[in-house]
Formats: sequence, C-alpha cells, structure tokens
Amino acid sequence: MANVESDSTPSVPVSAPLVPKKENITPVGSKIAELNESRAELLNRIQGLKQDLQNWRSKLDTQVKIYRDELTDMKKTLSVEVEQLRSEFQELRNTLQQQQDDVSASLRNLGLQDFSGDDKERIDDPNINGKDEEVHAIGTPVEDNAKADDK
Repeated sequence: MANVESDSTPSVPVSAPLVPKKENITPVGSKIAELNESRAELLNRIQGLKQDLQNWRSKLDTQVKIYRDELTDMKKTLSVEVEQLRSEFQELRNTLQQQQDDVSASLRNLGLQDFSGDDKERIDDPNINGKDEEVHAIGTPVEDNAKADDK
C-alpha cells in the first residue's frame, strides 16, 4: 500500500463541486425570471412603439394628402386669377391703344400733328407754333388757380 500513496498523480483540490448546490440555483432562477419579465416589458414597449409609429405615419400621410389637395386647389385658383389678370391687361392695352389712335386722329383732323415724331418738323411748321402759343395763352385750370391765388 505504500506504492499507492507515493503515486505521482497530483491530487485535484475540491473547490468546485460538480453538482450545483441549492443556494446557487435560487439566485440564477430569480435572475432568469427577472430577465424574462424585463424581456416581456421590452417586447410590449416595442409593440407599443411600432403601433405609435404606424399611427404617426398614418396621420402624417393624411396631413400630406390634405396639404397636397390644398396646394393643388390654390394652384388652380392662382392660374385662373393670373389668366384673368392677363386678359384684363390685354383689354387695357387694347383700350389705351384705341384711345391713343383716336387722339392722334383727332389731332390730325384739327390740323395738329402728333408730336411723337421729329421736333424739327414741329419747329419748322408755322401752323403748329401759332396754335401752340394759343394753347399756352389759354392756360390750364391749375395755372389759372395759381394766378388767382397770387392776386
């Protein structure tokens, strides 16, 4: 038996038991329960956040559609108003052109010329200078009022 004691195999110290003790099982079990509970809470929060996100997207889509419809209506209204303004301005241009033509024709009928041409022709024509002086001699109502105020 002396040979058995002098065996060269070192003995392993017994510090970690192969079978877990009941003391170690209880804390692990409570940790697992806590983790499962925490996991369930997190999954519920994730589901809630997903639902909130889906609701938010739905509301956002609704708002975008409303704004697009409003913008489309405004664009149509603006286009109609711009077209009306163009038409009115064209009518004004036509009216002004007609009035200018009428005034030019009246001046020609009275023997006056439209002074939009060359100034040299106006100066050389004795009829225009004489009538021009008559017009200045008559004066305008504003000039007549100013003269009356000076007295």
